[in-house]
Amino acid sequence: MTVTLVIGAAASGKSAYAESLCLGHDGPRVYLATMEPFGEEGARRIARHRALREGKGFSTLERTHDVGSAAPGLPRGCTLLLEDVGNLVANELFAEGGLSPRDPDAAAREVLGGIERLAQAAAYTVVVTVDVFADGMRYDEGTEAWRRALARVNAGVAALADRAVEVVCGIPVWMKGEGPTR
Repeated sequence: MTVTLVIGAAASGKSAYAESLCLGHDGPRVYLATMEPFGEEGARRIARHRALREGKGFSTLERTHDVGSAAPGLPRGCTLLLEDVGNLVANELFAEGGLSPRDPDAAAREVLGGIERLAQAAAYTVVVTVDVFADGMRYDEGTEAWRRALARVNAGVAALADRAVEVVCGIPVWMKGEGPTR
């Protein structure tokens, strides 16, 4: 079991870099997509990501909640790309579909537990997450609850991970472990 965390701001190139890390591994490749397809913008983002990974040998699983339930069905020895933690945390935090968040700590524990189960089932796991903490802004209660839960999950995945990399303007900056040597 090897886990790599890839973090970056929106449109930083983190998804493309995460995919490139997966392409360096043999065996089955599984892309676990977590985004709820809300509205036209959501549909466009999903279509863009599907087009980006077309022809790269990924099979796609879609799980917007309870990602750990996918672990028993993963192909033996697979490379797993989980995209992305920010969406997954939002899905769990606002599970009842309302604007009122659940307990952020409980949602974070559920998400992190699911990621841990996935990592144990896959030979190589790449977890993509978003960095939304650099702007110094305060947001409404729901957004702040999401940020707290996301921070907790990001820290948990970073602790679990063998390697962690931040993608800044398309450039990987390794924070833990070492990057590919090729």
